[in-house]
Amino acid sequence: MFPRVTPVIGIDFGTTNSVVAARRADGSVIALSHDTGDVFRSVLCFWADAGRTQHAAGPAAIEAYLDDPLAARLIMSMKSYLATASFTETRIFGRSYSLPGLIALFLRALLGPFAEEMAGARVVVGRPVRFAGEFADDAFGETRLRASFAEAGLPEVEVGLEPAAAGHRFAAGLDRAATVLVGDFGGGTSDFSLLRFDPAQPGRVRALGHTGVGIAGDALDYRIIDHVVSPLLGKHGTYGVMGRQMPIPPSWYANFARWHRLPLMRAPRTLRDIAEVARTAQHPERLHRLIRFIEDEAGYSLYRAVSGVKAALSGAEEATLSFRNEDFVVEAPILRRDFEAWIAPELTQMAGAIDAALTDAGIAAGQVDRVFLTGGTSLVPAVRQLFVDRFGAERITGGGEFVSVAEGLALMG
Repeated sequence: MFPRVTPVIGIDFGTTNSVVAARRADGSVIALSHDTGDVFRSVLCFWADAGRTQHAAGPAAIEAYLDDPLAARLIMSMKSYLATASFTETRIFGRSYSLPGLIALFLRALLGPFAEEMAGARVVVGRPVRFAGEFADDAFGETRLRASFAEAGLPEVEVGLEPAAAGHRFAAGLDRAATVLVGDFGGGTSDFSLLRFDPAQPGRVRALGHTGVGIAGDALDYRIIDHVVSPLLGKHGTYGVMGRQMPIPPSWYANFARWHRLPLMRAPRTLRDIAEVARTAQHPERLHRLIRFIEDEAGYSLYRAVSGVKAALSGAEEATLSFRNEDFVVEAPILRRDFEAWIAPELTQMAGAIDAALTDAGIAAGQVDRVFLTGGTSLVPAVRQLFVDRFGAERITGGGEFVSVAEGLALMG
């Protein structure tokens, strides 16, 4: 007989994917599955039907969007805005939505099938050590995260750090005391926790130090778009102003290459500005393709293509980025060594965060017994090499790239 324990629901609301896990009354932990699997894409889609605004979340949102991209509005990377105070609301088909309101719509769809599992359970929600965003306010980010769950009907959630949750999941398989560094790589953040696990102690887990950076998989995608796609749509080009050649505004491409900023380019004023610059541009056809791309809502298709080539480069020295939107065609071979050169700034920040976690814990790399890496970006060879250089390949392990945080949150509860 297993001892009876209070059921716990762990919710990993992610930038790209979300997962729900349950610790049941018999102590077992399991990821809860939708019809489409354990992983639920963190997206919303809105469209108008007979004058009324409709919406869908997750895989259904993607299906609705692909069915008619021109008539739909796809919302991605909502988590990336949580700690950005300047983002207060957005208008969709004439209606205003707050960020907590949007996330609440998503959460209701994510959690709806699990009402029976959630009845009477404690709910533990994950948050990154550092929220995404150049000027992120972490306390504000957690406040809005809690507000989002409250609006979804869960006002009393507990909050746990995502890397610590992944560590709890990993620790379930340990049979002796160990100091473990957990690296949790999401779509928007990379977080690191040093934890001391001791199966013989009542508490089992003691936190030693935490740190993180607001960059991860989306930032690596940005580099691919910035170097391969944006130049084909006018980046680095010039246009004429009173007889002088001026650079095409780089801010357009900074927004274009970041998923959560791309919808901002649909503003009529931005599209008018691009069209005006195209009139005197050195290569006007590139800017016209940029306008069509934005108007056609082709971002999701490009997102899939870029994510695919990034994944391919984890197992090959060369991969081809293939993408088409009307007359805009990309067939670009990418070498892994070039990709690694492009992401060097992100690698430097990640390396600094790893070292900061060791400093925060007051221990040296040689005192770390095991390193547990989770999240899709942990599979990128150059990212993994950061840990090999510090701890040696023999101490590094991984697994549960998509479910470990949610399952760990359930265990933490």
